[in-house]
Amino acid sequence: MSPSTPTVLPGDAPSPPSESAPPAATATGGAHAAGTAAALAAALLAACGGGGGDAAPAATPGTGGGSGTGTGAGTGTGGGTDTAPITEEEAARFLLQAQFSATDEEIAAVRARGHAAWLAEQFAQPVGTTGTEWLARRGYGVANADSRFHNASYPADHMLWSQLFTERDAVRKRVALALSEILVVSTNGLDQPWPAFLAAGYWDVLNQHALGNFRALLEAVTLNPAMGVYLNTRGNQKEDARTGRQPDENYAREVMQLFTLGLYRLNADGTEQRDGSGNRTETYGPSDVSNLARVFTGYDYDRSQNQSFTVGTSTVPGPQQARLPMVLTASRHSALAATFLGTTIAAGTAGDAALKTALDTLFNHPNVGPFIGRQLIQRLVTSNPSPAYVGRVAAAFADNGSGVRGDLRAVVAAVLLDGEARGAAGLSNPAFGRLREPMVRFVQWGRTFGLRSAQGSWKLGDLSDPASRLGQSPLRSPSVFNFFRPGYVPPSTAIATAGQVAPEFQIVTETSVGGYLNFMQNAIRNGLFVNAPDLPQNASNANNGFDIACTYASLLPLVADATALVRKAALLLSAGQVPAATQARIAGALAATPVTATSTAAVQLNRVAAAVLLVMACPAYLVQK
Repeated sequence: MSPSTPTVLPGDAPSPPSESAPPAATATGGAHAAGTAAALAAALLAACGGGGGDAAPAATPGTGGGSGTGTGAGTGTGGGTDTAPITEEEAARFLLQAQFSATDEEIAAVRARGHAAWLAEQFAQPVGTTGTEWLARRGYGVANADSRFHNASYPADHMLWSQLFTERDAVRKRVALALSEILVVSTNGLDQPWPAFLAAGYWDVLNQHALGNFRALLEAVTLNPAMGVYLNTRGNQKEDARTGRQPDENYAREVMQLFTLGLYRLNADGTEQRDGSGNRTETYGPSDVSNLARVFTGYDYDRSQNQSFTVGTSTVPGPQQARLPMVLTASRHSALAATFLGTTIAAGTAGDAALKTALDTLFNHPNVGPFIGRQLIQRLVTSNPSPAYVGRVAAAFADNGSGVRGDLRAVVAAVLLDGEARGAAGLSNPAFGRLREPMVRFVQWGRTFGLRSAQGSWKLGDLSDPASRLGQSPLRSPSVFNFFRPGYVPPSTAIATAGQVAPEFQIVTETSVGGYLNFMQNAIRNGLFVNAPDLPQNASNANNGFDIACTYASLLPLVADATALVRKAALLLSAGQVPAATQARIAGALAATPVTATSTAAVQLNRVAAAVLLVMACPAYLVQK
C-alpha cells in the first residue's frame, strides 16, 4: 500500500513521477489481487444472497428508527414518522441508499431531522449548475481545428464526474443516475456533431425531471436530441410507397420494452400475469411497434438558435441544437392511422396531437408503475424486492396521495422510506441487498472524503475499461440494455437456484475485480493524475500532476488509533455493516506499521489509504444492505 505509480487518465501520455512501479493491489488478508479475484467474486455472490432461498419478508414499517410507508399529502416525502432515535448506522444506511455518501455532517442531519424531513429538504434542493453550463464555462462549446471539441465525446465524461462529485443536489443526482440506467442513452452512440453537448443535454433532462412527473420526463426524453440520435427518431421520416421506406421502429420498440411497459403484463405488485394455461401474456406485439413508430416521424434538431463556426473550409453547426427539444416538420410526419395498445390515432392527426396521445397511452398503462418502481428499488435499495414492496411503490406511482399519477418524488420517497428499506430485517436476510456498482463506489469514495480538482478540470475521462479502471462509466453503457439487465441471474450459482436476480453481477469478472482493486489503490493513496489540468483539451504540459485528490479530513485525526480509524471508515462507507471481526483484522494489519500523530504526512496518508482500500474491498461493503 506504499506510494505508487499514478492512476493515469485518458488522454496524452503523462509525465509520471520517478517512483518505481507498485505491487498489485491487495485484498483483505494481503493476497495478490489477481490471485484473489475468483475468490472475491465468489464471496460477493455469497454475500449478495448466494446462500439464501426465501424472498425477503416485508419488515414492519418504522422498525430500527425508520419511517412509515405513506407518501404524504401530495409531497411525496412519506407520511410515516421516525418512532425511535436514529442511530449513526441507520442514518448512514439511509443516506447510502438515497444518495452517494454518508459524511459525519450528513449523518448528523438525518439523525436530527428524521428520514422524511431530511428527504423533503433534499427534494427542495435546486438543480444548480447544469451539465450544458459546465461544458460552456470550461470552453468546450467552441469549435476550432486544434481542439475539435465539436467532434469530441470526452468532455462529457469530465462533465459527468464533476456533476456527480460536486453538485449539492445529491439525491437528485442519484435518482438521475438511476434513471440513466433505465431510459438509456450512451455517449458511445452519439455519432453526431457536439456529442458531449448531446450527452449533457440528456443528463440535464434527467436531472430536471428526476423529481418531477414521469409523464413530463417521458416527453422530454422522447424529444431530446440525444435520444433522437441514439434510437433513430432524429430524421425519422414517414413511409414512402415509391421507395418502400418505412418509419424506423427502434424508439417505438424500446420505449415500450425498456422505458415504460416491459415485455409482459404485470400485476400491480410487479409479478407477471398468466393466462389460463399458466403462460405469460405479452404487453405488445409487432403491430403495436410498427403503428407506434408512425407517431415518432418528422422530428429533427431545432436549429433556430444555432451559432455556427467555420473550421477550415467547413461550417460546423453550433452546440445549441444539442440541448433544444427536437421540432416537428409536418411534411415528414406520417398521416396514417396508428393503432397500438388498444388506442387508435386517426389518420391525418397532427403530429403534436399524435405524440400527446401516444405518450398519454404509454404513461397510463398499468404496467408502468410496477415496471419503473421495481427498477428504482433495484438501483437504490435491493435487487430482489418483495411483491408487497413493489406494490407499495407502484401504488405511490399511481396516486401520490393527492390524485396525481407519476409523481416521482412520491415514488422515490416510497422506495426509500418503505419498511423493507428501513427495517433491520434486511441486514441479516441473505436475499436482501444489492451489489454496489463500480461507478457508485467511486463517487461515494470521492464525496465521502472530500475529493477536489485543484484546477476544476475533473479530467477523469471514460473509466469503462474493466482491466485497468472501474469497468463502468456514467452514460457509457455498451447498449440500450444498460450495463446489466434488471433480471440478470448469475449462472450456476445459489442465487440462480434460489430464483433470485443479481443485475450488477453481469459486469463482474475476475478481470474487473482485479482492475477495480488496482485502480482504487492508486486513486485512494495518490489521487488521480491529470494531464494539463489548466486546459480543457487533451494535452500535456508542465502542470501535469495529481489535480484530483481527497483530503480525508474526517479520517486523519484518527490515524494514530487503527481501531477507531477502521470503525469510522466502515461507518461512512458501509453504514457499519463490515463485521467487527473483519474490522479487527484490518486494524491489526494496519497496526503492524506504527503510526503516531507526529508521523510524517506521507506515513499518515499511507495508513488512511490502506484502511479505506481494505474496507472498499470487503464483500460486506461491496454488497449494500
